[in-house]
Amino acid sequence: MKLRILRPCLPAVLSLFWFSVAVSAEPDDFESWLQKPIIDPQLPLNEVREFCEAHVPPMPQVSTVDEWERYAKQARQRVFDEVVFRGAAAKWRSAECRVEFLETIEGGPEYRIRKLRYEAVPGMWIPALLYEPKKLSGKVPVVLNVNGHDRKDGKAAGYKQTRCINQAKRGMLALNVEWLGMGQLQSEGNVHYRLNQLDLCGTSGLAPFYLSMSRGLDLLLAHKHADPDRVAVAGLSGGGWQTIFISSLDERVTLSDPVAGYSSFRTRARFPSDLGDSEQTPVDLAVAADYAQLTAMRAPRPTLLTFNLNDNCCFASPHALPPLMDAALPIFKLYDRADSLRWHVNEDPGTHNFEIDNRQTLYRMFQDFFYKDNADFSAAEIPCESELKSYDELLVELPADSETLHSLAVNVSESLPCSAVIPEDAVGLAVWRAQRRRELRRLLRVHDWNVQGSRQTESSISGGVAVSQWALNVGGRWTVPATVFEPGASRGTVLVIADEGRSTAAKQIAELVGEGNRVVTVDPFYFGESKIAQRDFLYALLVSAVGDRPLGIQSSQIVAITDWATEQFGQPVSLVATGERTSLIALAAAAQSDALASVTLHGSLTSLRQIIERNIAVNQQPEMFCFGLLEEFDIPQLIAIAGKDRVAATFAD
Repeated sequence: MKLRILRPCLPAVLSLFWFSVAVSAEPDDFESWLQKPIIDPQLPLNEVREFCEAHVPPMPQVSTVDEWERYAKQARQRVFDEVVFRGAAAKWRSAECRVEFLETIEGGPEYRIRKLRYEAVPGMWIPALLYEPKKLSGKVPVVLNVNGHDRKDGKAAGYKQTRCINQAKRGMLALNVEWLGMGQLQSEGNVHYRLNQLDLCGTSGLAPFYLSMSRGLDLLLAHKHADPDRVAVAGLSGGGWQTIFISSLDERVTLSDPVAGYSSFRTRARFPSDLGDSEQTPVDLAVAADYAQLTAMRAPRPTLLTFNLNDNCCFASPHALPPLMDAALPIFKLYDRADSLRWHVNEDPGTHNFEIDNRQTLYRMFQDFFYKDNADFSAAEIPCESELKSYDELLVELPADSETLHSLAVNVSESLPCSAVIPEDAVGLAVWRAQRRRELRRLLRVHDWNVQGSRQTESSISGGVAVSQWALNVGGRWTVPATVFEPGASRGTVLVIADEGRSTAAKQIAELVGEGNRVVTVDPFYFGESKIAQRDFLYALLVSAVGDRPLGIQSSQIVAITDWATEQFGQPVSLVATGERTSLIALAAAAQSDALASVTLHGSLTSLRQIIERNIAVNQQPEMFCFGLLEEFDIPQLIAIAGKDRVAATFAD
């Protein structure tokens, strides 16, 4: 028998029927309902794509160089102020950082290799190699060579050594820098998904990456033979990302060749292969500038966009290149410098590479823009296989206590939150709660959503309990699956969420129903049925990059569903959360709104610092890394804002 869920408006005869039925459902009965799908498995992915894509800013409509330069100057400053140098990173930017040259080893007949290390951030050492021609006179071009996700070889990767050697053989100063998390800097503390620990503290986790590059340029340009008018950056994959990022923001870079390293955020929303790591998808970047705008900000300086036709990793040319060209070419044309924007699609091998075809295309850029008056310059690669060094030969000694992304986060977190004191008097507490709630809502990017539509997909009676399945349209953007269990006489309404999804909460729900409660259990964004089907946590990064926060979306969904359930069933709603992640969501919801009658947390964190102490990464618990949350609030402060009388909690170890 199919019946709609019990509501106060049901006919009295039906209500009497329900009151006469004893609850006899077992957890297995609940589990069978909870495991029934409500929404299409691809729906969460499609919705997050549409959400992110809609938030990516379009290219500005400009018709003159002056208009563009005003826009570019403002966008560049916003990226610095609102993305790269937030929190402690502002001090890192102005800090004195050391450079130490170590031993020099022989390279080939024309060049030597000088080992060195420099601080990107005070105490964080970057190993590097300077390929220096033996015969230098006057001013010569300099090249910052950055590398991508070559975790094993890092700066010793053969294709990278070959590039640096060829630059040195042509009389250029080539700096080969190690990338955080790769090669010599490969460690648990430097895994890229650890940088979000700094974000949690209100300090940009992107800053060490940017400073590593900008200080590399400082080092190169300090060389007495460096030509400031001929400064290049080139790299593959993550190195391609580094290349476009530093080249668009640091106007000292006069020639740029990002190889298979990035695409527009709008493209990334549609192509999961392009979703980048934490540093490539930094918090709020798209609010200031999309990668399309960053590409255009290269104008009028020489820029080569290199992509691969059949890239087996990411950023394949057919989808990645056209939007970038569409954005940048009109701006280069404003300067009457269309020839300075070039593109190259590699077909042999066509996979993810910076092999000879791509390298020789870079050499041609050098020929055309750095050596245009040198008739002897050749873009053909100079063979150098016999000159390649082993990983061990290229090791650069580093201090044992060199900082990592994780250790920086530990240091920054020690004094947080900044506003830890909770007033004890009633009047002071009330004022404090109102002020801190406003700040929390701003920090979480809270949405005042409501349930715009509710569609019941199935209903039945099982063991004296009315069961119904719902698809709730929250804010016109998200479809949240919900299952409602209702005994005959409901003494209250309880909303249940769980880290492992609602399908795992059968026992808990059965107990609550057995106590006479109506239970509404849902899977908010990122959990259970609402979990994104592919590359899930990378979409959480993208949500933050376009200016929202996963924790804000989740807690806003819970508040909206609470309001819906209160109106639907005519009773106050309590919330029960099981697990560290959903406990934080529940606490964030209770702290931002008075809609919930009470909140019960099972397995909550005692402090957000536990995230850092355990060295948890964003791919494990994405919503926990809400930018600046620990800077302003910890669990005790969130409980106080929600109201201690409304919150009952058991804590995780």
